[in-house]
Amino acid sequence: MTTISLVTGSSRGLGRNTALSIARAGGDVVLTYQSRAEDAEAVAAEIRALGRKVVALPLDTGNVAGFPAFTERLRAALRDEFGRDTFNHLVNNAGHGDVAPISEMTEAAFDRLVNVHFKGVFFLTQALLPLIADGGRIVNLSTGLTRVSAPGWAAYAAAKGAVEVLTVYMAKELGSRGIAVNAVAPGAIETDFFGGAVRDTPEFNRYFAEMTALGRVGVADDIGPMIASLLSEQNRWVTAQRIEVSGGQGI
Repeated sequence: MTTISLVTGSSRGLGRNTALSIARAGGDVVLTYQSRAEDAEAVAAEIRALGRKVVALPLDTGNVAGFPAFTERLRAALRDEFGRDTFNHLVNNAGHGDVAPISEMTEAAFDRLVNVHFKGVFFLTQALLPLIADGGRIVNLSTGLTRVSAPGWAAYAAAKGAVEVLTVYMAKELGSRGIAVNAVAPGAIETDFFGGAVRDTPEFNRYFAEMTALGRVGVADDIGPMIASLLSEQNRWVTAQRIEVSGGQGI
């Protein structure tokens, strides 16, 4: 049976690349977007051109109160568009960057980071558990910054560190259903994340390239196909792992 993968924050960046990589591997996809409906539909068109089924649904991963309504929209989409009542893979990718030293981080910015990167991941997964098929997969996006520090990223990295611990507990609690759960931790990537800073700021790009064993920063094509492969049957025995995909950043 064809798999269905839900990828949050998939209208751009790593989420877009992951969704397309899944489709190229033969899977159907549920996209989510916060505000970029046109971008999400463009990704959906690319997926349809690959011969795969796809739907795009709005979702604010930082708003837990909206998860019950999203779950019902997803349930209807699975039934009407895919003829299914479950999906196979959840990729918790949606995120943003608020950067400030500990001495300057505001409570509002801190709360945004925690709500999207930790609280949202916890409670969205909880809400969707009845719809995830036994034997499925969950991938939580983390960051290389939980291992290698950089000034200004303390709150972001701490939220991602919480997700890495959560990943282990998810793997333990969901193992009885045959659901494998892993965290993927990218290094510095050339996307529009944090205003495209790594992609568009030469000094940032050079800084991270020089601290990476393979001598460059990453691109989305370094991450999306890896996540797609982790969802495959060939990786069925991998669970409760933090897998860094950084080209050897900071070693």
